[in-house]
Amino acid sequence: MSHAMTAEELFEDLQALPTTERGKFFLLLESQAFRDDNFTHEQVFGHLVAEALTVQEAAEYLEMSVPNFRRYVQRGQITPVQTVGRNQMFATRPLKTFKRILRNRRQPAG
Repeated sequence: MSHAMTAEELFEDLQALPTTERGKFFLLLESQAFRDDNFTHEQVFGHLVAEALTVQEAAEYLEMSVPNFRRYVQRGQITPVQTVGRNQMFATRPLKTFKRILRNRRQPAG
């Protein structure tokens, strides 16, 4: 007899996925999971507010290369919340704000 997966089990499995697979999962979730429902970004991703992302994960979230991401960090436009050895961690909320700023810059004035 199988049991239904709990939210905690799903979250643990999601954390174990490689970064690229995690990205694919969120794309699928975004495009297909809530077609008939009107959930806000906060309802779907609010639990990640306290999460910190690695350089690779943050660059993927911002849809840019790691070298471009590092340039923004060097310029002080993106600031790590924690540095452990040579590894930097980045909070999701400032990344979300920065992503919105980048998106607004890319849109032509009209």
